[in-house]
Amino acid sequence: MNTFNESDLKLFCNRVLEGMGMNKENSDIVADSLIRANLEGVDSHGISRLPIYSKRFTDKRINLNPDISMEESTPSVLLVDGDNGLGHVVTYHSILKGMDMAKQSGISAIAIKNSNHFGTASYYCQLACEQNLACIGFTNSPSGIAPWGGKSAFFGTNPIAFGFPTGNDQPVIIDLSTSIVARGKIILAAKQGKDIPDGWAIDEKGHPTNDPEEALRGAVLPLGGAKGSALALAVEILTGILSGAAFGPHVKNLYDENETGQANVGHFFILMDIEKFMNINIFFESIQNLLEEMKDLPKVPGTNEIRYPGERRNRERELRLSEGIQLSPSVEEELIELGIKYNVKFPTPKSLEKTL
Repeated sequence: MNTFNESDLKLFCNRVLEGMGMNKENSDIVADSLIRANLEGVDSHGISRLPIYSKRFTDKRINLNPDISMEESTPSVLLVDGDNGLGHVVTYHSILKGMDMAKQSGISAIAIKNSNHFGTASYYCQLACEQNLACIGFTNSPSGIAPWGGKSAFFGTNPIAFGFPTGNDQPVIIDLSTSIVARGKIILAAKQGKDIPDGWAIDEKGHPTNDPEEALRGAVLPLGGAKGSALALAVEILTGILSGAAFGPHVKNLYDENETGQANVGHFFILMDIEKFMNINIFFESIQNLLEEMKDLPKVPGTNEIRYPGERRNRERELRLSEGIQLSPSVEEELIELGIKYNVKFPTPKSLEKTL
């Protein structure tokens, strides 16, 4: 696989999105979110998503520059209609408003409807942590998980994310789907022609499968069996019902060429201003003590380190900023074609830069 500079890929994203007609402010948001995912090793939610976003902008299933409406129903409750914008754009602007509200009231809740796929939930938790706010985030998505005991997809993979600042540049970031694996990883495996591991998914008949194409026609399995199914239901209620968005099988699939109309994805966030609960320095001291005590515990054989959620992301980001981001040949080919369409040259791989 070829390796690329982070800055080059981000510039490519920007220029392609602007070539489609997206304004500079929104293209910066999307590019930053996508490349941040690649830097942190979450390639399934990175630049590989740009071609499908382009398709959906072109066929008018997503608005390039949405007219987002926000209503403060109380000083701590924000209701957002995303006007069918890309989820990165809708959520970014909503989070900025919600953070201001949390700083005033101590806590804010944001319910978002008429949105679309928003990348990684961790991205928005990181934005909150930069402002010394704690964050809990949820989103629904097109049907991907079979409810416990069922063989057909019903719930979305419905991620849950938490972010807690630590007083340094390594916040605690927890981002997990209520499925045993994010559906994006199966989509990426299908693009790359790779098998998926045992236990990830079932086919249309309810049988275990290692074929990503069969898995996409079937269902992803819930995390922890019945417990993951219950969590997926809870997320569906918060993001689909409480926000007024679509829920379960009524959320349109970005990848389904036969779908028409808006996806109407829903998101839900809770933001907390730590200073309104306790002295921020005492919080930082306490959370550092918690993490240090956890990391100092005796380790099982073969384990060199106990890591807290967010450490791996931060280390991977530092590594890829230095060494570059690898893209599979299939993803690279898609991006080259996309660049040709919008007259944007795809970056030169790092390995070839010195020879040119």
